[in-house]
Amino acid sequence: MKFAHACLRAVCVAALLGGSAHAAQVSVHDPVMAREGSRYYLFSTGPGITFYSSSDMKTWKPEGRVFQGEPAWAKKAAPTFNDHIWAPDIYHHNGKYYLYYSVSGFGKNTSGIGVTTNVTLDPRSPNYRWEDQGMVLQSVPGRDLWNAIDSHVIDDEGGTPWMSFGSFWSGLKLVKLDASRTRLAEPQEWHTIARRERPAYAPDEEAGPAQIEAPFIFRKNGWYYLFASWDLCCKAKDSTYKVVVGRSQKVTGPYLDRNGVDMAKGGGSLVIQGDGDWKALGHNSAYAFDGKDVMVLHAYETADKYQQKLKVLEMKWDKDGWPLVDQKDLNRYTSVEKK
Repeated sequence: MKFAHACLRAVCVAALLGGSAHAAQVSVHDPVMAREGSRYYLFSTGPGITFYSSSDMKTWKPEGRVFQGEPAWAKKAAPTFNDHIWAPDIYHHNGKYYLYYSVSGFGKNTSGIGVTTNVTLDPRSPNYRWEDQGMVLQSVPGRDLWNAIDSHVIDDEGGTPWMSFGSFWSGLKLVKLDASRTRLAEPQEWHTIARRERPAYAPDEEAGPAQIEAPFIFRKNGWYYLFASWDLCCKAKDSTYKVVVGRSQKVTGPYLDRNGVDMAKGGGSLVIQGDGDWKALGHNSAYAFDGKDVMVLHAYETADKYQQKLKVLEMKWDKDGWPLVDQKDLNRYTSVEKK
């Protein structure tokens, strides 16, 4: 993520809401969510992976960090790793939670994706214990023209797990996992699912201007919807980050946008982008809870010096089956951090 985490060398300070109550909003980057029982759990980029819990997706209790130390393998894969773990993804299978995460040298594809597992997300449960399973995938400068960060795991209609990932370079990839969900399947199966134009003579070790990252695949009504983030995050008022989408009837693609353009050939239909009040909308995830679909993302509030804020937006669908979110919901949804 060449640009998407420039503000995360330290945890960004949560902003204050207007009005007399003055409750702090939840300040997160790259948010993902899961529900266990009656509680929702939110995971975010940050030191050791920061996480929160909530009963209503609005008032969130800080729960600390997943890793009390650092992953044992992190410095080997990314020698400049500084305790900031990027872009978590939470996945559930057969009674076990898998939390995928990324470590990286900033602006480099010296990166790796790891996974830690737990039988519960409730830190007050006697069974709560994260067990790191190590590195799943690594990118090496000079060897790979892709970046091993921003993972998301989904099972296809046959129950086979697939990991999408990628940032800049040659775009977003999809690779098959084995039954353990902690290693690549052999023989390996890889696909390019989305990319943007990269100058032919851009040095391999540089990210280049092919600004795409943060894949998330959501199944709905027989379609796989691939969400991705385009353009630049973390540039304050100049941020151009936005969410685009394409869809396919196969998890491996091709993912076509509304105009039939393959996302692997630069396609992507706009879902939501910044406005006067909010900038840098992106790195989204998407979920179905009790028949209601929601999009979870971060946005920078213009009125609060572009501090990052959590947004949970209802996701509806048009007559042709494309996702819709209401721009006005950016101001309607306000999280509260419960001290």
